[in-house]
Amino acid sequence: MTLAPRAVLVHRRTEYEELIAHHGTAAQAAFFLSTRGRSADEVEQRHHRQTEALAQAAAAVPLDWRRTRVERSDLARFLFEPEDVVVVVGQDGLVANAAKYLDGQPVIGVDTDPGRGPGVLVRHRADALAALLPAAVARGVDRRIEERTMVEAVADDTQRLLALNEVYVGQPGHQTARYRLTADSGAPEPQASSGVLISTGTGATGWGRSAWLERGGPITLPAPGAPALAWFVREAWPSPTTGTTRVHGLLDGTGSLQLTVESDHLVAFGDGIETDALTLTWGQSIRIGVATTRLRLLA
Repeated sequence: MTLAPRAVLVHRRTEYEELIAHHGTAAQAAFFLSTRGRSADEVEQRHHRQTEALAQAAAAVPLDWRRTRVERSDLARFLFEPEDVVVVVGQDGLVANAAKYLDGQPVIGVDTDPGRGPGVLVRHRADALAALLPAAVARGVDRRIEERTMVEAVADDTQRLLALNEVYVGQPGHQTARYRLTADSGAPEPQASSGVLISTGTGATGWGRSAWLERGGPITLPAPGAPALAWFVREAWPSPTTGTTRVHGLLDGTGSLQLTVESDHLVAFGDGIETDALTLTWGQSIRIGVATTRLRLLA
C-alpha cells in the first residue's frame, strides 16, 4: 500500500517565545526589552505573523495527507520519511538547518516576515501553499525543483556532517588552529590559522562571500547549483613551521580538501550550528567535498 504524502511543517521558536521562556511573563520580557531601547510591540508582532503563517500552512495541507510539525531544536531527533514534503516556515537560515537532515524530499520555503530577510530560500507566502503542496508531489514536479549543492565533511572515524551553506573547521573558540592542509592531490602544508571555511554556492551569499571579499575576490564563487565549493583559510599565520601558500581555492565535484589535526582538538560544524559539531582530536583527519545529497527546493 502506498502511503499518502506527509507535510512536515518545520518552524522555530520566535524571539517572543524565547523571551517569555527566559523572563517568565510578557510584562517582564517587555521591561527587559525597554532597558535595551527596544519595543516589545515589534517582537510580538513578528511572533503573531509567524503564528498566523503556521496556522495557514497547517490549514493548506490536503485532507487526505498526513501531517506533523517539528521545531528546529528537535530536527536532529526527527525521522523524515521518503514521502515527506517539507514546509519550512520562517527565514532562510531555517531551510539550511533542515537541509542537512533530508535525503531528496522536496522543500517549500515560506517567508513569515517578507522584507526582513533576503528570501533566497523562503520564496513563498503561506497563502500559496494550497496550490504548492499538491504540485510538490505531482508528476513532472522535477521541472519546478531547483537543486542546490551541499557540502559534506567526513572524518576518518566515519563521523559525517552535511551543510547547505558552509562547513567550518577550527578551534571551537575561533582561536589558533594547527593542522596540515591538503588540497586535492597536492602536497600537504602545515598551517596555523583561525580555521578553514568551505562554502557552497548558496553559502557564497553569506559567510563565504565575506571571506571572499576580504581577499579581494581572488576566485570566481560557484553558483548555488554548481557541483563546486570555494574554500578559504582564515588569517593564516606564517612561521618557520607553518605556511601560507594555500589559503583559498575551488573544489569541483570530485575534488576534496583534507585537514589533519595538529592541535589538541578541533571541531567541524555546518551552517553556524556549533552545538551540532564533529570533534576531532590530534592526528585525526577530515575530508571535505561536494555531497551527493542535494537540497531540492520548490521554485
